[in-house]
Amino acid sequence: MSFLDKLGIGVGSTQGVQREDTGPIHLTTSRTRTPSGASPQASTPHAPDQLEYNRLSNGLKELLWNLDGLERGALLDLGPAWQTTLSFFIARGFRVSSEDILRAWKTFLAEEEARLRKDFAAGETLEMTPSARAARFLKESLQYPRSSFDAVLLWDLLDYLELALVKQIVASLTELLRPGGVVFAMFHNKKPEGFQRYRVVDANTLQMVPTPVLCPAQKVYQNREIQDLFGRYRTVKSFVGRDQLRETLFIK
Repeated sequence: MSFLDKLGIGVGSTQGVQREDTGPIHLTTSRTRTPSGASPQASTPHAPDQLEYNRLSNGLKELLWNLDGLERGALLDLGPAWQTTLSFFIARGFRVSSEDILRAWKTFLAEEEARLRKDFAAGETLEMTPSARAARFLKESLQYPRSSFDAVLLWDLLDYLELALVKQIVASLTELLRPGGVVFAMFHNKKPEGFQRYRVVDANTLQMVPTPVLCPAQKVYQNREIQDLFGRYRTVKSFVGRDQLRETLFIK
């Protein structure tokens, strides 16, 4: 069993699903980070027969309502750099930064495994606790100045990350948000059967993009656990869809 398998990080089947774009969108008003070793590439058109579908998003509508009237805002998207999402917010005057945290985390774990295989002595010097591993990861991720952003698209990423990393990411995002900044997060009410990404279609609609599994779901968060994670925020609204996906907004 490999280091990744022990952590519960595996690669899912790619049959019948669409791969998301991982490279940056080269627009003058956007900024994108890619995992170490990844080659930048522009977003490419997708075949029309793939399994995408639209979902009405009251959470997105509420996010835009909270950002209404903000001039020259800054937004951080922690998913893939979708052209549609970038264009949607850039057209509204936002400077957009994209950082695919889940893919970066998978790459980080693979690099640590390769390092340990190459140098067994490294295992004696590296602290392998979840908290120490999360701290090493965040030395290369979410590296922005304090109070850089007015909004963060967190999506459902916390459901797929180790709890130690989740706590440190939420703490980091809190420092990156300006006073009054908004986090748009999603949580599954039960363990998801598949894996999907999200992109913005319009002010009320998200497109769900079924995607090969990067990391298996780690935890289903209860309301109290979510409140504890975002204790420095105030919950604005939470919306539960028929697909058992909760959309929640937090204001700093």
